[in-house]
Amino acid sequence: MRLKPGFFTLLLAGLLSACGADKPLATVDQVDLQRYSGTWYEIARLPQWFQRGCYDSTATYSLNEDGTVRVVNRCQREGKEPSEAQGTARVVPGSDNAKLKVRFDSWISRLLPTITEGNYWIIALDKNYQTVVIGEPSREYLWILARTRTLPDDQYQALLQLAESKGFPVDELQRNRDLQPEQ
Repeated sequence: MRLKPGFFTLLLAGLLSACGADKPLATVDQVDLQRYSGTWYEIARLPQWFQRGCYDSTATYSLNEDGTVRVVNRCQREGKEPSEAQGTARVVPGSDNAKLKVRFDSWISRLLPTITEGNYWIIALDKNYQTVVIGEPSREYLWILARTRTLPDDQYQALLQLAESKGFPVDELQRNRDLQPEQ
């Protein structure tokens, strides 16, 4: 029995998709880091161990003299003082500032700096720099952020659809408003 050359291409494509190979994650074309600087409020996120119990989360970015970005993430946990994580982001060359590598300051990151860097890809950003969607290629991390504490539902739904179209498991998203402790 003789197999046609196209058979192997189809077989390889099937095997790759069965192994969970995702299509490449597209980012925005470019980001003006000066305009991006400032405080962003978390609207929704995929659950992460390091944010367990967090609500009222913010991310504040500022430019460093060396071209890196200072990152300060804050969150509130019920019955505790606000927690803060400080880090540094560096631009991935050739990405027009749409892809960053972020490292938070800890003993492990000082010991193994490049291993502890995480991908921070800007996959949606409105032209007025008021809403942003952050993700990374494995689709395990996703944040929807805004310059305001809340978003109108139609804007949120549009960002949700965009994230879903890029392969993120949006049914697992936690909205900040749903994370607030009961009063």
